Amino acid sequence: MPELRETRRKLRIAVTALAAVDVLLLVVLFSPLVGSEQSRKQQKEGLWRQLQSKNREVAPLRGLDKKVAIASQQIGEFYKGRLPAQNSALSAEFGKLASQNGVKIFQARYKEEDPEPNGLRPLTIEADLSGDYLQLVRFINALERD
Repeated sequence: MPELRETRRKLRIAVTALAAVDVLLLVVLFSPLVGSEQSRKQQKEGLWRQLQSKNREVAPLRGLDKKVAIASQQIGEFYKGRLPAQNSALSAEFGKLASQNGVKIFQARYKEEDPEPNGLRPLTIEADLSGDYLQLVRFINALERD
C-alpha cells in the first residue's frame, strides 16, 4: 500500500502542474499581450505578402549555379570556335579574306598589346591595302563578319 499512496501523490502533483499550465496558457491566450485574433490575422497576411514579394525578387536567381556553368561552357566554345589559338592563324585568315575579295595586301603590321583581365590579348593590325572601292568595302565587311 505504501507504493499506491506514493503513486497517488505523484499523480496529484502531475495533474496539478498540468492544470496550472492550462490556466497559464488561457491567461496568455486572452491577455492583451498576444493581441486580438484580427491583429494576428493582419500580421499573418502582412508576413505572407512579404514572403511573396521576396519570392518574386529571388525568382530570377533560381538555378543561377546551372546558368553560370552553362555560360562558362559556352564561353569556352566561343573562344575555341571564334578566336584563333595562334597569331599565324589570324594572319592566314586575313590573307584568305583579302584574296577572296580581290584585295592585295602590300604590308601588314601586327602589334600585340598587354592581356586584359578576362584573358584576351588585343591585337592591332595596320595594313596597306590595294583594290577598288567595292572590293575594299567587301573585304572590310568580311572582316567584321569573321
